[in-house]
Amino acid sequence: QVYDSECCDSVLLELREYLPKYFGVWSPPTAPNDTYLKLEDVTCKFNKPCIMDVKIGQKSYDPYASSEKIQQQVSKYPLMEEIGFLVLGMRVYHVSSDSYEIQNQHYGRSLTKETVKDGISKFFYNGYCLRKDAIAASIQKIEKILEWFEGQRQLNFYASSLLFVYEGSCQATTVQLGDVTLAERRGVPKGLLSGGDILEYNNNIHVISSTENGKIEASVSKGLSKFYALHKKAYTKRHHSQLSLKVEHLEQDNIWKSSSCIAQEHLNGNVLPRLEKVLCHMPADIKESANVEVRMIDFAHVFPSNTKDQGYIYGLKNLITVLQNILDN
Repeated sequence: QVYDSECCDSVLLELREYLPKYFGVWSPPTAPNDTYLKLEDVTCKFNKPCIMDVKIGQKSYDPYASSEKIQQQVSKYPLMEEIGFLVLGMRVYHVSSDSYEIQNQHYGRSLTKETVKDGISKFFYNGYCLRKDAIAASIQKIEKILEWFEGQRQLNFYASSLLFVYEGSCQATTVQLGDVTLAERRGVPKGLLSGGDILEYNNNIHVISSTENGKIEASVSKGLSKFYALHKKAYTKRHHSQLSLKVEHLEQDNIWKSSSCIAQEHLNGNVLPRLEKVLCHMPADIKESANVEVRMIDFAHVFPSNTKDQGYIYGLKNLITVLQNILDN
C-alpha cells in the first residue's frame, strides 16, 4: 500500500521516507507459492556497517493475540511495557581490532532500567571512543519518525523495529607534512598549516615516523569516513620528533568550534589517543555529520486504527531520552 503507484494518502506517502525502498515481490523457482517482499538493503552503501535492531512499543503482541501468545511475549521481556523498546541485536565494528562485536537478543533481554543506557551506548563505541556524532544523527532521525507517529491516527504497529546503521570504518589517507605528499585523496577537508602547508586528514591519525628536518609521516588508520569530514584549521610546531597540534574550528559550514590543544609528545604512539580524543568527541549539535540510517522494519503486525499509536510513541520517546542521556553524559 505504501509504495503503490496510485497511492495518494499523505500519511502513507510520508511513511516512505522512513522505510526501506520496496521493489515488488519475488517467489523462488523451487517454491512458487512462497512470496517474499523485495526490499532495499539499507546497509549496502556502508563499508563497515554498524547495525542495531530495536523493537519499539510497549506491547510486542497484537490486539488479536491469544492469551498464550500474550504470555509468551511478555515472558520474553517483562520490562517491555515500562521501557518501551528492546534491543534485538547489534553488530559493532571496532576500529582498534578491525573486527566486529556481535550481541544477540539475549543481550538485549538482559538489560534492565539501570543498565539499558550502558547497553545502548555499547553500539556507539568503536573501540577508541564513543561515536557521539552517530548518536546525535540517530536522535534527529528518530525525532522525524516520532513526528510522523504524532501526526497519524490510522495505523498501529506491534512487534515492529527500528534498524540503525552507521559507518564504522575510517577512510585511508596518508599525509606527509613538509613535502605535502598526499598518497591518497578521498575528498577529506583541508586544514591550513603554518607556513601555508596543507594538512589533509580525517581521524585516528597514527604517527609512524619522523626525521630530523621535521617531516612527519601520518597515516589516518583506515579512514573514519565522511562523518568526520569537517573543515578544521590546524597549526603545527615541528621540533625534531615532537608534535603539537592545535585545532581551531570556524563557526559555519559544518565547522565546529573549539580550541582543543594537544600537548607535545614524543612520537612513540602516545599522541594517538590524544588525537583521537579530540577528533572523536565532536559537539552534539552537529547532527548531520555522521553517515547514519534509521529505518522502520518488520511489519507483520500492523493494524488499522483511529487513535494515535501511544505504545510506539512511548517507546520512541524513551529511546530518544536514553540516547540523549548517553550524549549528555
